[in-house]
Amino acid sequence: MSNPPHTKTKLFSRTSWSEWKRVADILRQETVGGMLLLAGAVVALIWANSPLSDSYTAVREFTIGPHALHLDLSVSQWAADGLLAIFFFVVGVELKREFVVGDLRDPRRAAIPIVAAVGGVVLPALIYVLVNLGDASALRGWAIPTATDIAFAVAVLAVVGRFLPSALRMFLLTLAVVDDLIAICIIAVFYTEELSVVPLLLALVPLAVFTLLVQRRVRSWWLLVPLGLVTWALVHASGIHATVAGVLLGFAVPALKREGEAVSVAEHFEHRWRPISAGVAVPIFALFAAGVAFGGLDGLASALTDPVAIGIMAGLVLGKAIGIFGTTFLMSRFTRAELDSDVAWVDVFGIAVLAGIGFTVSLLVGDLSFGEGDERGETVKIAVLFGSLLAALIASVVLRMRNRHYRKIHEKETRDADRDGIPDIYQGRDSSEDRLA
Repeated sequence: MSNPPHTKTKLFSRTSWSEWKRVADILRQETVGGMLLLAGAVVALIWANSPLSDSYTAVREFTIGPHALHLDLSVSQWAADGLLAIFFFVVGVELKREFVVGDLRDPRRAAIPIVAAVGGVVLPALIYVLVNLGDASALRGWAIPTATDIAFAVAVLAVVGRFLPSALRMFLLTLAVVDDLIAICIIAVFYTEELSVVPLLLALVPLAVFTLLVQRRVRSWWLLVPLGLVTWALVHASGIHATVAGVLLGFAVPALKREGEAVSVAEHFEHRWRPISAGVAVPIFALFAAGVAFGGLDGLASALTDPVAIGIMAGLVLGKAIGIFGTTFLMSRFTRAELDSDVAWVDVFGIAVLAGIGFTVSLLVGDLSFGEGDERGETVKIAVLFGSLLAALIASVVLRMRNRHYRKIHEKETRDADRDGIPDIYQGRDSSEDRLA
């Protein structure tokens, strides 16, 4: 008797309703956060290029904090090291949940976004290195074009892709989550210049107490927040970038529900902290990180023709698109997987280009690579802004074209459902889900 044929894995197939609903809630908050992030960046650019530019510099460089604890940081440093720790805490919680109870717990579902994220990191870095080969100082910025800004990308997708299949949104979100994990590892490994072992070992104490409490389902902020702050301060003193503390704290949060719990601790924390991350922490970081004086057309042209800027823009626009799309396509060719019938390869390409919007983490890595006082630090900001804008524009053209295609399908299915008396939430190609997301 012949063996039955193996069923092929579907790429970008629908997920469960509960998983989709959770992702849709995240996407709503990230969309609002992306709009606020954009507002913060625009205000920073206008302020830095206005007659009040001196005041912008003065505010950014204003130092505050206890010197005895080595926390006398500038406002921009507090935004990058402190507020972004909240962002990375949410990332850590989301990663923990994805790998424990989300789609990434299934190796078949996890393989595509993980491999795509790796391709979307390796190729941009390689392009940057090739452009800047021979300049040792410029090579410090090799990781700048490797990150995807989920808030900006989701905001653009919400505007131009209302009728796109929900699986594409979930792919973008999962891809960005894995991308953030890789970025965290890069920051911890490659951008730690001096490591102080004693503060790092001491940081394990409040981290362990925090872990013990959350594992016992303690949710009292007056206990957990001080422990988180102490952990953050000790990691900062160790020389490792303080945002890593946020990820470690996020990893400590349990993702599984116990009997009798309405939601898990991870869901509870994510619900509490994601609005603060997306609506406060990241926009304020953008306000103090994106402000760069262009120096007129000559200065702008000079910055954009710098090999560092070319490497960043080429990495974001070409590296991300080719890396993500190429690895996804190769996965379908050399594994038992095929594209779901609801999705076309041009849709995947549009999402891959959209992932070239690298803002928050790219600016952070730029600061770590060249520092605030380095002239190339300003070039990095201009390149990240222009590269992200170019990626957004190209993706918008592709995805808007595809959105019109799916809109026609949605309208036809809606007419058919109305004629047959089928409730909209159950008919067609996740049309109600698409509108919610």
